[in-house]
Amino acid sequence: MSTLRPGKATELWLRWKRAHEMVRAAVVAETTAASGVSEAELGVLVCLHESGGSLRQNALAAALGWDRTRLSHLLTRMADRGYVARDKVKNGVEIALCPAGSNVIDATLPTLETATRRHLLDRLGPDDAKTLKALIDRLLPGEGVAAEAKTGAPDARP
Repeated sequence: MSTLRPGKATELWLRWKRAHEMVRAAVVAETTAASGVSEAELGVLVCLHESGGSLRQNALAAALGWDRTRLSHLLTRMADRGYVARDKVKNGVEIALCPAGSNVIDATLPTLETATRRHLLDRLGPDDAKTLKALIDRLLPGEGVAAEAKTGAPDARP
Protein backbone atom coordinates (compact mmCIF):
# COMPACT_ATOMS: atom_id res chain seq x y z
CA MET A 1 0.00 0.00 0.00
CA SER A 2 1.38 3.37 -0.99
CA THR A 3 2.01 6.00 1.65
CA LEU A 4 2.40 8.78 -0.91
CA ARG A 5 0.03 11.68 -0.42
CA PRO A 6 -1.97 12.59 -3.54
CA GLY A 7 -1.06 15.78 -5.34
CA LYS A 8 -3.26 18.86 -5.16
CA ALA A 9 -5.06 18.07 -8.41
CA THR A 10 -5.83 14.53 -7.27
CA GLU A 11 -6.92 15.75 -3.85
CA LEU A 12 -9.31 18.28 -5.40
CA TRP A 13 -10.67 15.66 -7.79
CA LEU A 14 -11.33 13.20 -4.96
CA ARG A 15 -13.05 15.85 -2.81
CA TRP A 16 -15.20 16.99 -5.75
CA LYS A 17 -16.11 13.39 -6.54
CA ARG A 18 -17.06 12.64 -2.92
CA ALA A 19 -19.15 15.83 -2.60
CA HIS A 20 -20.88 15.18 -5.94
CA GLU A 21 -21.67 11.59 -5.05
CA MET A 22 -23.04 12.50 -1.61
CA VAL A 23 -25.29 15.29 -2.90
CA ARG A 24 -26.34 13.29 -5.97
CA ALA A 25 -27.22 10.20 -3.94
CA ALA A 26 -29.36 12.19 -1.51
CA VAL A 27 -31.22 14.10 -4.24
CA VAL A 28 -31.72 10.97 -6.37
CA ALA A 29 -33.01 8.95 -3.41
CA GLU A 30 -35.66 11.55 -2.64
CA THR A 31 -36.73 12.15 -6.23
CA THR A 32 -36.92 8.51 -7.27
CA ALA A 33 -38.89 7.67 -4.13
CA ALA A 34 -41.34 10.46 -4.95
CA SER A 35 -41.60 9.61 -8.65
CA GLY A 36 -41.75 5.83 -8.58
CA VAL A 37 -39.34 5.63 -11.53
CA SER A 38 -35.65 4.86 -11.74
CA GLU A 39 -32.99 7.54 -11.98
CA ALA A 40 -32.40 6.64 -15.64
CA GLU A 41 -36.11 6.90 -16.45
CA LEU A 42 -36.35 10.20 -14.63
CA GLY A 43 -33.36 11.48 -16.61
CA VAL A 44 -35.10 10.65 -19.88
CA LEU A 45 -38.36 12.25 -18.76
CA VAL A 46 -36.63 15.42 -17.58
CA CYS A 47 -34.65 15.71 -20.82
CA LEU A 48 -37.81 15.32 -22.90
CA HIS A 49 -39.66 17.79 -20.70
CA GLU A 50 -36.88 20.38 -21.01
CA SER A 51 -36.83 19.94 -24.79
CA GLY A 52 -40.50 20.78 -25.14
CA GLY A 53 -41.79 17.19 -25.13
CA SER A 54 -39.97 15.42 -27.94
CA LEU A 55 -36.52 14.69 -29.30
CA ARG A 56 -34.89 12.48 -31.86
CA GLN A 57 -33.58 9.35 -30.20
CA ASN A 58 -29.99 10.10 -31.23
CA ALA A 59 -30.27 13.63 -29.78
CA LEU A 60 -31.68 12.22 -26.55
CA ALA A 61 -28.78 9.75 -26.30
CA ALA A 62 -26.29 12.57 -26.91
CA ALA A 63 -27.94 14.87 -24.37
CA LEU A 64 -27.84 12.13 -21.73
CA GLY A 65 -24.35 10.99 -22.70
CA TRP A 66 -25.57 7.44 -23.13
CA ASP A 67 -24.96 4.67 -25.61
CA ARG A 68 -27.85 4.36 -28.07
CA THR A 69 -28.33 0.67 -27.23
CA ARG A 70 -28.74 1.38 -23.51
CA LEU A 71 -31.24 4.13 -24.31
CA SER A 72 -33.16 1.95 -26.76
CA HIS A 73 -33.70 -0.78 -24.15
CA LEU A 74 -34.82 1.77 -21.56
CA LEU A 75 -37.18 3.48 -24.03
CA THR A 76 -38.81 0.12 -24.80
CA ARG A 77 -39.59 -0.36 -21.11
CA MET A 78 -40.77 3.24 -20.75
CA ALA A 79 -43.03 2.93 -23.80
CA ASP A 80 -44.52 -0.24 -22.33
CA ARG A 81 -45.34 1.75 -19.17
CA GLY A 82 -46.91 4.57 -21.20
CA TYR A 83 -44.31 7.23 -20.34
CA VAL A 84 -43.01 7.82 -23.87
CA ALA A 85 -43.99 7.09 -27.45
CA ARG A 86 -41.59 6.17 -30.24
CA ASP A 87 -42.32 7.08 -33.82
CA LYS A 88 -40.20 6.21 -36.82
CA VAL A 89 -39.50 9.30 -38.86
CA LYS A 90 -37.28 9.96 -41.81
CA ASN A 91 -33.70 9.11 -40.81
CA GLY A 92 -34.48 8.24 -37.22
CA VAL A 93 -36.86 7.79 -34.34
CA GLU A 94 -38.74 10.57 -32.56
CA ILE A 95 -39.32 10.13 -28.83
CA ALA A 96 -42.30 11.97 -27.36
CA LEU A 97 -43.34 12.47 -23.78
CA CYS A 98 -46.75 10.89 -23.10
CA PRO A 99 -49.28 12.19 -20.54
CA ALA A 100 -48.20 9.56 -18.00
CA GLY A 101 -44.60 10.73 -18.35
CA SER A 102 -45.64 14.36 -18.01
CA ASN A 103 -47.57 13.45 -14.87
CA VAL A 104 -44.44 11.88 -13.38
CA ILE A 105 -42.43 15.02 -14.13
CA ASP A 106 -45.11 17.35 -12.76
CA ALA A 107 -45.35 15.30 -9.57
CA THR A 108 -41.56 15.03 -9.15
CA LEU A 109 -40.32 18.56 -9.89
CA PRO A 110 -41.33 19.98 -6.49
CA THR A 111 -39.47 17.15 -4.73
CA LEU A 112 -36.42 17.69 -6.94
CA GLU A 113 -36.46 21.40 -6.13
CA THR A 114 -36.78 20.77 -2.38
CA ALA A 115 -34.14 18.04 -2.33
CA THR A 116 -31.70 20.15 -4.35
CA ARG A 117 -32.18 23.07 -2.00
CA ARG A 118 -31.77 20.89 1.12
CA HIS A 119 -28.72 18.93 -0.02
CA LEU A 120 -26.92 21.59 -2.09
CA LEU A 121 -28.10 25.19 -2.07
CA ASP A 122 -28.87 25.47 1.66
CA ARG A 123 -25.25 24.52 2.33
CA LEU A 124 -24.02 27.43 0.20
CA GLY A 125 -24.37 31.15 0.58
CA PRO A 126 -25.98 33.21 -2.19
CA ASP A 127 -22.60 34.23 -3.59
CA ASP A 128 -21.37 30.62 -3.37
CA ALA A 129 -24.30 29.40 -5.45
CA LYS A 130 -23.60 32.03 -8.11
CA THR A 131 -19.91 31.10 -8.13
CA LEU A 132 -20.70 27.39 -8.37
CA LYS A 133 -23.03 28.01 -11.31
CA ALA A 134 -20.37 30.09 -13.08
CA LEU A 135 -17.75 27.37 -12.53
CA ILE A 136 -20.07 24.62 -13.75
CA ASP A 137 -21.02 26.68 -16.81
CA ARG A 138 -17.32 27.08 -17.58
CA LEU A 139 -16.72 23.32 -17.30
CA LEU A 140 -19.72 22.24 -19.35
CA PRO A 141 -19.72 22.56 -23.12
CA GLY A 142 -22.32 25.27 -22.58
CA GLU A 143 -24.94 25.87 -25.19
CA GLY A 144 -23.45 23.11 -27.30
CA VAL A 145 -25.26 20.54 -25.13
CA ALA A 146 -28.58 22.36 -25.40
CA ALA A 147 -28.19 22.88 -29.14
CA GLU A 148 -27.23 19.26 -29.68
CA ALA A 149 -30.21 18.06 -27.65
CA LYS A 150 -32.56 20.10 -29.83
CA THR A 151 -31.05 19.35 -33.23
CA GLY A 152 -29.19 16.09 -32.76
CA ALA A 153 -26.09 17.71 -34.27
CA PRO A 154 -22.96 18.52 -32.29
CA ASP A 155 -22.19 22.18 -31.74
CA ALA A 156 -19.83 23.35 -34.47
CA ARG A 157 -18.19 26.12 -32.44
CA PRO A 158 -14.46 25.69 -31.81
